[in-house]
Amino acid sequence: MRLHGLLSFPLTPFSADDDKVDLAVFAEHLEQQIAAGPAGLFVACGTGEFTALSPDEYRDVVATAVRVADGRLPVVAGCGGGPRMAREFAVTAAECGADGLLLLPPYLISSTPAGLVGHIRYVASATGLPITVYQRANAVLDEAAALELLDVPTVTGIKDGRGDVDAMLRLVTAIRTSGHPRAAEFGFLNGLPTAELSVQAYEAIGVECYSSAVLCFAPDIATAFHRAVRARNTEAVQVLLAEFYLPFVALRDAAPGYAVSLVKAGARLAGLAMGPVRPPLVDASPEHERQLAGIVARGRAALAGLEV
Repeated sequence: MRLHGLLSFPLTPFSADDDKVDLAVFAEHLEQQIAAGPAGLFVACGTGEFTALSPDEYRDVVATAVRVADGRLPVVAGCGGGPRMAREFAVTAAECGADGLLLLPPYLISSTPAGLVGHIRYVASATGLPITVYQRANAVLDEAAALELLDVPTVTGIKDGRGDVDAMLRLVTAIRTSGHPRAAEFGFLNGLPTAELSVQAYEAIGVECYSSAVLCFAPDIATAFHRAVRARNTEAVQVLLAEFYLPFVALRDAAPGYAVSLVKAGARLAGLAMGPVRPPLVDASPEHERQLAGIVARGRAALAGLEV
């Protein structure tokens, strides 16, 4: 399953009064995401606060996404934790009808690239679902490890969240020039926080598909930026970077965890009852929410003057 284009990573709404997953709001959020036209829905992943979900909540989230998507686009579910837990989440996702998995870094433990491949094989043996491996934090591949993944039939891609373009170029080149029968179909995703800032650099090394957290709260800006990048509309790209994305990233960097919290605040500003984040994440402060509203307004004002 090799995806092309813009990818949605929906939020998971929690009710403020009883701290439960609000599946009705989640379904509304999913419909809005689908209407924006992404290539796939990645639910219960980082932006969806996978680590904050119980197994039962995870099942509800994935099953709801599959029901709402109704075959209109692929649903990819996050899975992770320790090796045994990751396998159990993978099985649950398959039972719910998910189309694929995003394998998050193993819980806490650091190892070698070869050890990481062993972990991936262990999880992959639990289900036949296509797996995208998320490379970040303690899950780092080298060229030899990446090439080993070609021999795991259900591993179909790598999502990069490290931001080391040189290292990613080495992985892409190693796989594309390997001569392996699956080399051409193997996918690479830019999964950096606010990937729009790095999309041009990654596109230059053959990584065109990227995730967009902005799609969760300002889909008009996110999709316009994607169109501008694909059309090589340099002026529009630069204007949207200057007027929206760079100010947003500066605010996002104001506190650890704002890559989720600020996105959730944006969805609340857009009218969805998203509720709070779960600890240890902290919600955006009222002042930061006010600043975010101004940044979104500034971005839309810039967008109104562009042809994209």
